[in-house]
Amino acid sequence: MSTPAWALPWDATSFSWGDDDMIRGFALSVFRRPFRFGSRGLILLALTATLVALLPLWSSGGRASAGPGALPMADPTAPPPAPHHQAAPASAMEPAAPTLPRDGWTATASDHETARGDHRPLRVLDGDPNTMWHSRWSPTAAALPHSITIDIKETAVLSALVYRPRATGTNGRIGEYAIHLSADGVAWGAAVATGTLADDTTVKTLSFAPKGARFIRLTATTEAGGRGPFSSAGEINLLGDPGTAASVVDLPREGWTASASSFESARGAHAPAAALDGDPDTLWHSRWSPTTAAFPHSITIDMKTARPVSALSYEPRRIGVNGRIGTYAVTTSVNGTTFGTPVASGSWKDDDTLKGATFTRTVSARYVRLTATSEAGGRGPWASAGEIRVSGPAAPAAHGVWGKVTGFPLVPVATAVLPNNKMLAWSAYGIDRFGGSNGYTQTAIMDLATGRVTQRRVDNTGHDMFCPGIAVLKDGRVLVTGGSNAERASIYDPATDAWASTSDMNIARGYQAMTLLSTGDAFVLGGSWSGGGSAKGGEVWSSANGTWRKLSGVPVTTTMTADPRGAYRADNHQWLHATSNGRVLHLGPSKQINWISTSGNGTITAAGRRADSPDAMNGNAVAYDIGKLLTLGGATAYENVKATRRAYTVDLNGGGTPVSSRTGDMAYARAFGNSVVMPDGKVAVFGGQSFPVPFSDATSAMTPEIWDPATGKFTRMASMAVPRNYHSVANLLPDGRIFTGGGGLCGACATNHPDGAIFTPPYLLNADGSEKTRPVITGGVPAHATNGAQLAVTTDAEVSSFALVRAGAATHSTDNDQRRVPLAFRQTGAGAYEVTVPADPGVALPGTYFLFALNAEGVPSKAKMLTVG
Repeated sequence: MSTPAWALPWDATSFSWGDDDMIRGFALSVFRRPFRFGSRGLILLALTATLVALLPLWSSGGRASAGPGALPMADPTAPPPAPHHQAAPASAMEPAAPTLPRDGWTATASDHETARGDHRPLRVLDGDPNTMWHSRWSPTAAALPHSITIDIKETAVLSALVYRPRATGTNGRIGEYAIHLSADGVAWGAAVATGTLADDTTVKTLSFAPKGARFIRLTATTEAGGRGPFSSAGEINLLGDPGTAASVVDLPREGWTASASSFESARGAHAPAAALDGDPDTLWHSRWSPTTAAFPHSITIDMKTARPVSALSYEPRRIGVNGRIGTYAVTTSVNGTTFGTPVASGSWKDDDTLKGATFTRTVSARYVRLTATSEAGGRGPWASAGEIRVSGPAAPAAHGVWGKVTGFPLVPVATAVLPNNKMLAWSAYGIDRFGGSNGYTQTAIMDLATGRVTQRRVDNTGHDMFCPGIAVLKDGRVLVTGGSNAERASIYDPATDAWASTSDMNIARGYQAMTLLSTGDAFVLGGSWSGGGSAKGGEVWSSANGTWRKLSGVPVTTTMTADPRGAYRADNHQWLHATSNGRVLHLGPSKQINWISTSGNGTITAAGRRADSPDAMNGNAVAYDIGKLLTLGGATAYENVKATRRAYTVDLNGGGTPVSSRTGDMAYARAFGNSVVMPDGKVAVFGGQSFPVPFSDATSAMTPEIWDPATGKFTRMASMAVPRNYHSVANLLPDGRIFTGGGGLCGACATNHPDGAIFTPPYLLNADGSEKTRPVITGGVPAHATNGAQLAVTTDAEVSSFALVRAGAATHSTDNDQRRVPLAFRQTGAGAYEVTVPADPGVALPGTYFLFALNAEGVPSKAKMLTVG
């Protein structure tokens, strides 16, 4: 028998991004470079699958037909989609949550068609996508909304509804929807998800926060194509526990003890206490010498006092593979003697990633027992654990609250908050994939007042805006550059809801960085991901005439990381902070900091290093105060290396050389995460991976954190429902809440996340979850204010501070537009204040801002929006 404690480490599901054929395939689809393959058979198979997957979508032309069976018409004007390279790892092709078996399930509906076809609700459970449930259309059509309810006959953790549209015809494809859960089929509560689906045949996964339920109801409120008052579904499946509980926080483990059914001591110190010691390199292991203990194996945690518990997380041993738990059950007890029926059960994959178990219900318990009934790899009768944590419900006033998951008709890879209380989002030429240079982009608009999402394909600019640079202009318009159509530049005007072209850049780019300058012009740098070549030096867009000017004195070379892939990865997603007189501080992700002047031909001057930070690609930089920035997370290379927990402050206020200092570490290592500055100067970080791999959800950080500049420490917040990694976004909203969404865009993969959710930070919440009384700005905020203007602002109650926060535009973990500017003010009367906008446009950069008033408790008002400059 092999010795389990000393087994060599391995990962059966690991994926190498060093595969030469995949890299060459990537280069062909994006850069159109020549390449060769090692296997013609595999290439033919891949091309066939790709062409089948990317057949043009069909449309009925927008006219309602007499019934659900009308054949769609092809759109002869639609450009053919380009091949999409298969960049996703194998693990991304299967959902993290299991598809639940449908044996014995039943379905009912608000109505269904029987006179002209057998379209009962049970058809969504029969395994045949060619049959369907359809709302009644004869002799008269039933009006919207239509709903279908599934009874799974037992309580189970549910996390997503998988909706397959009807296989033939178009009528009844669901557009806007809502999902409700119930334990008894009577009490339903608020929707756990709402959103809008694209009008196509693709299978849609509608995610929501994992929760125990017996009944699930899908309600359609519109038909996707507006063809009539119809709803239909070919098949519906449900996903179970993804192992990532939502709206929970880890409980502190001080004083806890653990016991086990057996543990190894003769050939190693593997007592159960090792699973609680905070060191993942130590482990509990079942006994294997001198004789091996047989399954099942259990480890029981005594929390010393009863408390509400909602989930358990399991970190497999870090070194070696033997004993990784496969099938498991979790039970609880108040006395350590009587354990009830399992509150969670399932099977974990045979890899080294963090696992989780969401309880079917929150229970009060002192003891939590994890029982292993098999070894994940079938290597032997062993069980082990590096670390075990127990989570309880989040406390709103300490950890914040998540709203429902909102579905988008695309993966929101890029977003910009607009002056009209709406948010612009877009993906690529496809709603769930990218590749090539197709000349059009799928976009969506979210109305922040209603939550409603609408979709539009933008063709008129000839620009596939995937992986672009973004800058919010001084008048609130959004400038988008490069990406898949690497030389193009487009502008969205929220006042007219229209897109237009501006001049092409001199240098074709993708993954470049952009920022607006204090002059109102826009600066761009880097971007070797697209457009060929690697000399992606700086250039400036003129707000006066819409043309581009190359900066021969600003080469990209000194701003690059030491990524082993070279410029292709080393000049991506740079952190740029605009300052006075058209200057820009480049402060990462390379460890080298640089001052950039954009006057004339431009100059670039070294400005030291970011303290002891290494390169931090796919990390963040956030301006939380005047001349003060926080950088956090990232990794030494774009992918396949460990991310960091480190964070640093960079202070520009001491003169010409920025001063960098290490501040407190995050609890979780993150690359591909997103950070947002809040009105009170704190910074919230969401998502990311401890080992960044594009399109993967492995090693996800599901717990947001908030950094406090007063203490330099991060505090954990309520956990998210959906992973947010590569191709995710986050934005501060005008009401002080935060939107985060997206992730994926890898075609037919399970890690596409065409959705988002809004987080309510603790500063808005009472202990019972109700909203705190906010101050209200009642007047004195004009639509436009010049730099140096004094505003006569009135409020309904006393306030203690004012702050401007610039509306952000996020993509690929970068938002160079956001910044917080605390304002000088003086009180002139009861609820009356003279508030001064900074005179320097390098401090209050031109553009759209949220003006917040905050009371003495740090509770922000809802913002008034104004344009500065």
